[in-house]
Amino acid sequence: MLICCSFRNSDPLVPVVIRIKSEAYRADHLGNVYTVNEDELTKFLPNGKMAGRYSNLRLGSISHLDVSNPLKILVYYRDFQQIVFLDNQLSVNSNAVSLEEMGYEQAELVCASANNSFWVYDKQNNELLRFDENSKKIAATGNLKQVLQSEITPVYMVEYNNYLFLNSPQHGIYVFDMFGAFSKVVSIKGLRDFQLMENVIYYQRDSMLCSYNHKLFEEACVSPGLVPVSAHLQYQNKKLYTGNKDSIVCRSFTPQATNSKSE
Repeated sequence: MLICCSFRNSDPLVPVVIRIKSEAYRADHLGNVYTVNEDELTKFLPNGKMAGRYSNLRLGSISHLDVSNPLKILVYYRDFQQIVFLDNQLSVNSNAVSLEEMGYEQAELVCASANNSFWVYDKQNNELLRFDENSKKIAATGNLKQVLQSEITPVYMVEYNNYLFLNSPQHGIYVFDMFGAFSKVVSIKGLRDFQLMENVIYYQRDSMLCSYNHKLFEEACVSPGLVPVSAHLQYQNKKLYTGNKDSIVCRSFTPQATNSKSE
């Protein structure tokens, strides 16, 4: 990984530019930015200053990163079916979890859950499972094909406010409670990921930032300016993050809808 430089400033109206080549990135609710490049995870503070790095060559490339809890960051290595938890200094703060040793050899997706627990989507049994911090199973959905009466192919999931949001681009976002009971489906299709704040789901459509209130069934999209279609947008706590090929730009941003529709 090559970090050219980072631009820091104290003016909230001036963008912070982190010049780094990365395969993926995440921003937490505190404004920290985390970048992933193969096996290496790098953390940047809200002012753009690099705050730490983590790498584990034995486990290969990082498949997924969940920074919902900045004090206990979840790092998933799909090739080795291993979960590693890091603290806010990117130091390992507990033993790695081997899903294979637990009997799950096709854990396609993993995300963090409340009270230091975590969710797993087991592709082999087409099932969602929740485990506590001691890796004891505490909830399960059963076969989702039977539960949902549909064949789904999820690509992303995240927990928010005691609900799990499971994204299947062809069908939408399926919502489950903490016990694994199906709640509803939000009919936003074609997404790869999204962010959640209150009752609103934020996501990218081409170069537009869109929001969907899943309580009021209202969608709105806004153009955040000159953003390449290839850029990866994320929105978190009135900040817009634009991930480019060799940089991540963070700026203050409050969406003001230019068009909207209801379901």
